[in-house]
Amino acid sequence: MARKPNSMYHDIKQQAYTRREYMGGVPLSRITQFVLGNKTGVFPVQLMLYSEERCQIRHTSLESARVAANRYLEKKVGVTDYRLTISIYPHHVLRENKQATGAGADRVSQGMRASFGKAVGTAARVERGQVIMKVETFERNIQHSREALMKASSKLPPPCKIKYAS
Repeated sequence: MARKPNSMYHDIKQQAYTRREYMGGVPLSRITQFVLGNKTGVFPVQLMLYSEERCQIRHTSLESARVAANRYLEKKVGVTDYRLTISIYPHHVLRENKQATGAGADRVSQGMRASFGKAVGTAARVERGQVIMKVETFERNIQHSREALMKASSKLPPPCKIKYAS
């Protein structure tokens, strides 16, 4: 079955659903690493990507943003000259009441009976102004780091801004 569009899960509508010990079959998060680049280096400059609105970000879009930013930084800056950190974790479990489609679906589907739904993925709840990811680097790599964060922000649902701190 096809994945539903992110617009269905973008808004924060109900209480957080996070207690995995009580539910079975929660898919694993797609995010494999939260800290990339030079993990031990000391960097004087920080650039932060933060959200401009309160929303939920699915784990798949977080992973694609991480990959886009990291790939750009590896090519332009080099592996030893930056540290990319993902600051949020997808705790909230998303549920979906799956419906059958096609011929004879009305005989197979249950309608709204027992419509609590099955776990289909996870999402991170983000508040307005919360940091999503940050890049630590040297002065000479600020422009490349900004570009990497811009590429990452295009993969995320909320409008994002980049903040510079030294």
